[in-house]
Amino acid sequence: MTSRGNRLLHHVELWVPDLARAEATFGWLFPALGWTEYQRWNAGVSWKLNDTYVVVEQSPALTGPHDRMKAGLNHLALHAGTKENVDRLTREAHQHGWQLMFADKHPHAGGEDHYAAFLENEDGFEIELVAGPAAD
Repeated sequence: MTSRGNRLLHHVELWVPDLARAEATFGWLFPALGWTEYQRWNAGVSWKLNDTYVVVEQSPALTGPHDRMKAGLNHLALHAGTKENVDRLTREAHQHGWQLMFADKHPHAGGEDHYAAFLENEDGFEIELVAGPAAD
């Protein structure tokens, strides 16, 4: 059996074309989900929850825009607490640069037994806010 630390995601790094624009969306969302700012430097910022962190960086090595439909990262799915919390975040998301995806199927776009909001920002990054208890 592996230790708990070996089962957790360590970090995810997202390269973005515009750091200020990314901070406007991710910088609202992560704190709203209980994450705290972890690191900051001229080209990036990260947010941490427990032992996992997400980096958003405007790298000079970036060669093109993000495309969630190509090979690579499609989206991040994050625990968002209760259904009520998912609903609240969904209502607030628009004023922070997020657009609701799959509105005709919301909040069950992932299936009848799956309560979530699928959000996309201007740079094409998708976040899925999932209702339900976080795994221990």
